[in-house]
Amino acid sequence: MPVRIRQLIWGALFVALALFLPMAFHAVGLGRIFLPMHIPVLMAGLLAGPSVGLTVGITSPILSAILTGMPPLMPPTAQVMLFELGVYGLAAGLLHHRLHLGILPSLILAILGGRLIYGVLGWLVLPLLGLPGIPLLYPLTVGLTTSLPGVLLQLVVVPSVVYAAERTGVFQGARGRA
Repeated sequence: MPVRIRQLIWGALFVALALFLPMAFHAVGLGRIFLPMHIPVLMAGLLAGPSVGLTVGITSPILSAILTGMPPLMPPTAQVMLFELGVYGLAAGLLHHRLHLGILPSLILAILGGRLIYGVLGWLVLPLLGLPGIPLLYPLTVGLTTSLPGVLLQLVVVPSVVYAAERTGVFQGARGRA
């Protein structure tokens, strides 16, 4: 099967997971704490490569907002999340596949990069829209501690799934260029 078709299939699977997991977590009141949309995006970058990770990260929050109302389009949470999650997927894929960092360092750096982008956008862009801004480092300080259960879940679940999937070889040939 050509690489592009494999990437499309894996991307669609990860987008579907990014839509389903938040619905399941929000149904029991744990969505905001456990950041369930982040997990498939990070896995997409680590397993299917940076271009699939970026696409899944950008597509998932907007598609979820349109289909489920979460994350909300106003205030522009979904729009800010598409940049954060886009960085997650792109950075995880680039760090792991292009720079050949291990899964855990790639994951940690991708999370920090995405959270930093979230902070910059919340600090700069929200006030331009007439909305209250957030402190620049909020996502790396208070925001990170508030979502600590979700980050810990990511640090346990994502590497476990990626290690297992990489051992099966099912993602061989699914990674394209960034």
